[in-house]
Amino acid sequence: MSALTIIVYIIVLFLSVIIHEVAHGYAAEALGDPTARMMGRLTLNPFKHIDIVGSILLPLFLVIVHSPILLGWAKPVPFNPLNFKKHRKWGGALVALAGPSSNIVLALVFAIIIRISPLVGIEQSPFMVLSAMIVLLNIVLAIFNLLPAPPLDGHHVLFAILPNQYRWLKIILTRYSIVFFFIIFFIFWGSLEKLIMIIFKLLAGNSALLLLSGM
Repeated sequence: MSALTIIVYIIVLFLSVIIHEVAHGYAAEALGDPTARMMGRLTLNPFKHIDIVGSILLPLFLVIVHSPILLGWAKPVPFNPLNFKKHRKWGGALVALAGPSSNIVLALVFAIIIRISPLVGIEQSPFMVLSAMIVLLNIVLAIFNLLPAPPLDGHHVLFAILPNQYRWLKIILTRYSIVFFFIIFFIFWGSLEKLIMIIFKLLAGNSALLLLSGM
């Protein structure tokens, strides 16, 4: 992988993560919570979202160690469920799901572009390579963030589903979030990687794999 490809990967990753976070903010606002807007986070300005570890250090580290995947995150967009005017019980889960949903939408849009590219004769263009990259990274972000471990989005969904008598489990998961995150990640990553590639081929087609392999 060339230096230029790595740079483009990181840029695409960061922009996708920003859209993911802004989607959280808009979902919270739709439920009645203006916290994200009041804190200036409903913007695509990258400087409002940069997290030194998740946006810079982790992607660079993964590149240096030649990791087969690139992961990262931006500063979480804050929301206050006490401000929700509707869906109080499921509000946190709905806000959480907005992030992965935005990544799925991005993946779908660029997968459609890849699918129709032969009709306009641009199937081998650099833009198609970029489109395949966007599809793959956004599928990874969507699947990764749905893992039910704090601070990932999936834990909000899990907490909304769990009955009140399992409040002790919520406390343990939150207190030892890093431990549970790595346990879940390493146990299930092999299966998740296969799932990601199945979804990628389903959305973008086998030709998109050839685009990625040529980078």
